Amino acid sequence: MIHSEIVQFLSEIDTNIFLSFNGIHSPFWDYFMSSFTGKIIWVPMYATILYILLRNFHWKVVVCYVAAIALTITFADQMCSSIIRPVVARLRPANPDNPIVDMVYIVNGYRGGSYGFPSCHAANSLGLAMFVVFLFRKRWLSIFIVTWAILNCYTRIYLGVHYPGDLLVGGIIGGFGGWLFCTIAHKIAIYLEPSTRTKRKDIKQWPVTIYVGLLTVLGIIIYSIIKSW
Repeated sequence: MIHSEIVQFLSEIDTNIFLSFNGIHSPFWDYFMSSFTGKIIWVPMYATILYILLRNFHWKVVVCYVAAIALTITFADQMCSSIIRPVVARLRPANPDNPIVDMVYIVNGYRGGSYGFPSCHAANSLGLAMFVVFLFRKRWLSIFIVTWAILNCYTRIYLGVHYPGDLLVGGIIGGFGGWLFCTIAHKIAIYLEPSTRTKRKDIKQWPVTIYVGLLTVLGIIIYSIIKSW
């Protein structure tokens, strides 16, 4: 009984926070959030990360880290979508069967799937972000990639397809996966190529990810301004 009351209390808080943020919208942000939430914007990020790895490490080490990134995303995605979601079965805010659906701001009719807890978007975004943070250990790159991931998570609230709690739990799962697989990959990389320990402390070309990310955001901003006129 007490457990049920706690869950209900937390759910109400989650819903109130969601409605507060979801209610803030404009034509410009509709286009911006719809574009920024897409998987395609991560392609430049993956490309720059691969570029940095190739410029700094032996090819065997690169393969090791790339495989670890793939495992991070797979772990985060499957843990959320295939294991937890079917058990919890929490409806997305925008789901037509959700009691609060009439209060949810929906963009271009997009509602996502049936269930949303935890968020795969948050898990994948924070999984990659934490992997990059622990792998490269560069302050400004870490700040940028984490900010990027958090903004990507926020788009899900704006679009009405996730509660903040969905994102929080998804982010924790993804972040754990990023740390875990980066740690394992680093140990294997040192075994394969002992010089990896030294090279990792002197990573070059890492600002490329920030520059490409900023250009991507600028492109989305220009597109959103044009479309919202």
